[in-house]
Amino acid sequence: MQPRVDILDSTLRDGAQAEGISFSVEDKLKIVEALDDLGVAYIEAGNPGSNPKDLEFFNRLRTVTLKNAKLVAFGSTRRRDTVTEEDNNIIALLNADSPAVSIFGKCWDFHATQILQTSLEENLRMIADTISFFKSKGKEVIFDAEHFFDGYKNNAAYALQALQTASEAGADCLALCDTNGGCFPSEIYEIVKVVTAQIDAKIGIHTHNDSGLAVANSIMAVEAGATHIQGTYTGFGERCGNANLSTLIPNLQLKRDMRCIPAEQV
Repeated sequence: MQPRVDILDSTLRDGAQAEGISFSVEDKLKIVEALDDLGVAYIEAGNPGSNPKDLEFFNRLRTVTLKNAKLVAFGSTRRRDTVTEEDNNIIALLNADSPAVSIFGKCWDFHATQILQTSLEENLRMIADTISFFKSKGKEVIFDAEHFFDGYKNNAAYALQALQTASEAGADCLALCDTNGGCFPSEIYEIVKVVTAQIDAKIGIHTHNDSGLAVANSIMAVEAGATHIQGTYTGFGERCGNANLSTLIPNLQLKRDMRCIPAEQV
């Protein structure tokens, strides 16, 4: 049986952060239609709590019926020392009414203590509480492990603990993020191998192109056992861009015989 790699297209979220990019609501609706026709598994539609345009977009999406893809709303874990169901960003994500949510959380101990200004234990509770809340509402949950590789290099035990916490809370996929795009392919392969050996969960990869290695790093993650890839159309995104799905998909499907999209769409 042909191995399957799920594709999450983040053109409307991460791609929209590229310099000079400003999609209208009508633009976004057309992109959703095109991506659904292409046959990707997930379309990350943005953060419904970030601005009025995205809120309008999600409201318009309620009338859209997709043939292939699942819509994904993107947002963070609950704020520190806050009740999950009372957090405004969590409420906005729930009200977006998408079948899936992508929740980003801290896996780097330095970011938990210095950026969130919270304890390592509270950061883990934030991850667990947020994921379990959305699972209780019937949502598919993708956990975006923000700065995972930096966190792993600094404190591997804590980075893995964050993943384990997300998995035990019910996350359907753990997407390991090379958020600053600084990893080499050999590092990605070795670390993803460790994760797939220690964490019993579906593993994904989210890379950035600051070192010109986003596509190579994504392929190495798949070689190491990842079965979910996040990227954007032609790779555009914030800073130097994201993994280029326009090259990743044919590379994996034609050269590695992995099903990313329907064969007739390649």
